Amino acid sequence: MRYRIGQGVDIHRFDAGRPLVLCGVRLDGGPGLEGHSDADVALHAVTDAILGAIGAGDIGEHFPPGDPRWKGASSAVFVRRALELAREHGFAVVNCDVTILGERPRLSPYKGRLQAALATLLGVEPDRVGLKATTSERMGWIGRGEGLAALAIVLLEAGNHGGEGL
Repeated sequence: MRYRIGQGVDIHRFDAGRPLVLCGVRLDGGPGLEGHSDADVALHAVTDAILGAIGAGDIGEHFPPGDPRWKGASSAVFVRRALELAREHGFAVVNCDVTILGERPRLSPYKGRLQAALATLLGVEPDRVGLKATTSERMGWIGRGEGLAALAIVLLEAGNHGGEGL
């Protein structure tokens, strides 16, 4: 099979005592997210998408939340390991698309930085990373401002990519 598609979803509630990290970028002025690692919902969803595309389980299997090694860890570690596994299976990232759902913070001022950081992490050009944010129109737990969710999809291609994206 030349191409593989994977999707990932992650959800975390807000924690006012922690910094907010999305796509590996620390954002100022808002509550962080509760979690064992840095709770980066975007990178957790991307990790699951990559792992799913190669049939390698999910983030919890590779990085159990009860394991003290991952306490406060940067979620970039999880993405890098998923990419390493993809390369071992003969695949590299073609593109990635991420949607972050939440009423706050407003992400448009950070979009370029987030997209560039994710592209760098994935080893692809920024135009191969889609990044969007939306609200839930004040409906449900997201609408009440209780946390953030992220959805990600990745396309992988088989071939000799020298460890880099296409």
